[in-house]
Amino acid sequence: MTTTAPRDEQLWSRCTGCSSLLYRKRLRRNLDVCPECGTHARLGAPERLAQLVDPDSFHALPDRAVTVDPIGFVDVLPYPNRLTAARAGTGLDEAVLCGVARIAGYPVVLAVMDFRFLGGSLGCAVGELITRAAERALADRVPLVVVTASGGARMQEGALSLMQMATVSQAIGVLRENGLLTVSVLTDPTYGGVAASFATNTDLVLAESGARMGFAGPRVIRQVTGRPLPEGFQTAEFLLRHGQVDLVVPRRALRGRLAALLAAAAAGRDRSAGLVGTPAGEPGGPAGEPPDGSPAPADGEPADAWDTVRAARHPGRPTTLDYLDSAFDGFVELHGDRLGADCPAVVGGLARLAGRPVMVIGHQKGHTTAELVARNFGMASPAGHRKALRLMRLAARLGLPVVTLVDTPGADPGVGAEEQGQAAAIAENILTMTALPTPVVAVVTGEGGSGGALALAVADRVLMLRHAVYSVISPEGCAAILWPDSAAAPRAARALRLTAPDLSRLGVVDQVVPEPAGGAQADPGAAADLLRRALAANLEPLWDTPVATLVRRRRQRFRRFGAAGVGSPAVTR
Repeated sequence: MTTTAPRDEQLWSRCTGCSSLLYRKRLRRNLDVCPECGTHARLGAPERLAQLVDPDSFHALPDRAVTVDPIGFVDVLPYPNRLTAARAGTGLDEAVLCGVARIAGYPVVLAVMDFRFLGGSLGCAVGELITRAAERALADRVPLVVVTASGGARMQEGALSLMQMATVSQAIGVLRENGLLTVSVLTDPTYGGVAASFATNTDLVLAESGARMGFAGPRVIRQVTGRPLPEGFQTAEFLLRHGQVDLVVPRRALRGRLAALLAAAAAGRDRSAGLVGTPAGEPGGPAGEPPDGSPAPADGEPADAWDTVRAARHPGRPTTLDYLDSAFDGFVELHGDRLGADCPAVVGGLARLAGRPVMVIGHQKGHTTAELVARNFGMASPAGHRKALRLMRLAARLGLPVVTLVDTPGADPGVGAEEQGQAAAIAENILTMTALPTPVVAVVTGEGGSGGALALAVADRVLMLRHAVYSVISPEGCAAILWPDSAAAPRAARALRLTAPDLSRLGVVDQVVPEPAGGAQADPGAAADLLRRALAANLEPLWDTPVATLVRRRRQRFRRFGAAGVGSPAVTR
């Protein structure tokens, strides 16, 4: 928005996006977002805090910025003169405002940058203030929220400014190591050294609608490459498509999104606190035994295996997003592998199950041909496996259980996936899940195909819907290799023992979840209710189990599948 009078005195503002002339009071009521085109005007740090935190809850940290001129920099003005002018023009001591506050009642430490102060540049004083804010968050055991707005490192402080990238990142790392949530909120603009450090190395990265973020600015990129830039380049929406941010949030919804994330983190901390010490006995029965010690339920005699395969592939069968909408509450989807892609075949994020927060990750297919193609038929790329891995690790740091919903023919078999390290991505997921320090429950809801399925199914409890299938290879693939005749797929399906009752008998599956008559696709609501109850029952004994016990029992569970035979003691020498 452009004006000619001081901001507090103006009556009208002109939108920089659509050039509409807007009544200032109306614009302020709309949180400085143009009601005509949605352009988000830049906010100063005090205005940003007023929008985000509970009334009268913000208290600035006692640390004061000092004047730093380490290299005696002079351009057309001495650097101290520029600092004096910036302080007079903004009313701030430096380009960041730090303090403690509450958001929807949850305590946080905030560091809010202000672009008006020398372009929000990262200098020694700014780095020190944000680092002390992180140290305060560690001392108080509360989350840290950083709102970024910066052109990058401060040139006038030379290499010492560059060092702030490492200084602040190190402080963020300590918080992550201690299981405290760190969140960055990217606002327009966020570039250079800030983008390449604490703006993007937090647990979660949210971007305000229309914000731009990158290492090099668009003008520099055009000059270096001599090529035009893609439409919307480096905008929040561009970053979401390329896996760089978890969420893009309009300003009006930002406070609510932060509150939901803080609520999940608070619940995770409460759960982690309850795991201190060693209980007298281990909750639940031996690995592989249902919570109530009863045999795995089954709804009648097994159908023909090929009929089960066709039921598992039915286009009307509920997908992960369907279950997230019906069996879970308050789902907040998180995006991206932070390395350049956001695989649509894997969805994940925070949700609530029976009133408790969990991290849910699952394969996503679709119902229509267009949806199936857009989601690559639920076949995850390496980026999808890396996204899942990132979310599982985040859940472990926050003390949240992980629920995975498996429904995939297998991992993406394309050339691009191989070039991007598909095998290694699956291997890393499997390895990490064997020792993930938080409860994990996996459910095969449709197709469980090969390593692509196992990449989400190394769990404390493995459940399977009655008309789902889980196999080392598809029946068609098996028939083509061993018969060889693709028409022998029904015969291969029977030979592979891929149905839920088969796998329950083999000990691969801990519990078979019944489905409504006609399958989950016949009554998705009833299927969701059955799934919710099964998940809650299987998670209950895991909630308060010490981490060491969880990991040991999980490893014992998979150790049973060795050459010694299922259910037999391991061979020792």
